[in-house]
Amino acid sequence: MSRTVKAHLLLVLMTLIWGSTFVLIKAALADSSPLALNAVRMSLAAVLLAFWYRRDLARMTRPALAAGAMVGVFLYAGYAFQTSGLRLTTPSKSAFLTGVSTVLVPLIMFALWRTTVHAWRAVGIALALSGLFLMTVPAGQQGLADFAHVNLGDVLSFFCAIGFAFQIVFLGRASRRFPFEQIALLQVSVAAVLMAVTAPILEQPHFRPTGTVIACVLVTGVLGTALAFTVQAWAQQFTPATHAALIFTMEPVFAWLTSFIYMKERLGMRAGSGALLILAGVLVSELLGQVSRPEPDAEMARKPGQAT
Repeated sequence: MSRTVKAHLLLVLMTLIWGSTFVLIKAALADSSPLALNAVRMSLAAVLLAFWYRRDLARMTRPALAAGAMVGVFLYAGYAFQTSGLRLTTPSKSAFLTGVSTVLVPLIMFALWRTTVHAWRAVGIALALSGLFLMTVPAGQQGLADFAHVNLGDVLSFFCAIGFAFQIVFLGRASRRFPFEQIALLQVSVAAVLMAVTAPILEQPHFRPTGTVIACVLVTGVLGTALAFTVQAWAQQFTPATHAALIFTMEPVFAWLTSFIYMKERLGMRAGSGALLILAGVLVSELLGQVSRPEPDAEMARKPGQAT
């Protein structure tokens, strides 16, 4: 089996793991508060990454530390909003709304550095934002929208997408200047510390080590973060960016499938249409919006080891 085929298969496996964790995290939140759960699983991931990348720690520089810390702040924001929102919404809606982060990247880069937004990326952004509207804003009795009954969990999930979009942008910039291993370790470590520090402030932290919670910590900490970061770093050496982006769009689909199987979750006509528009927007943006010479930051617009 060639390295390219192995890389594709491993990325599909990682995407399946990321997608299925939404249901597992949702179940674990019955016995743990969101930030406390994140603090434990990300601390485990940080310890494992520190062991795997221990040789890179000795070569850490202050600029790398600052860049990794910045990425970690946005990773913290993304996970904090995602898990807090997942407590109040469904796994599949959380996954599809998180996927909006990919199409927000060009908007952030345009706002910060006035980069050019490809025409097809603009189309993808419009499609995804239309889907976002349908998924988060319920229909009114006499109109298109009933903003008074928007689910708070959906709103938090959208803020999660914004946090991950910023994380993608700054991860791309940091990874061009410093070794990926250092940035991966730093971002997870900073996010873990911020989770632990803010949990007593932003919530009433509780963590009961039930079987579901322990399984969640092991799967998300070991497989979904530490192992996934390493596999992603290796696999994307042999996989075109467009192929990786296409594979990663399957994450919310896997999340919906696992939620349907284990929680019997069904998306209504409005939410289902929104999900399809978000998926179409991401596909259009990533597959048709690639310019002939992709910007380095755009090449990093991937799942941030992203995102569950």
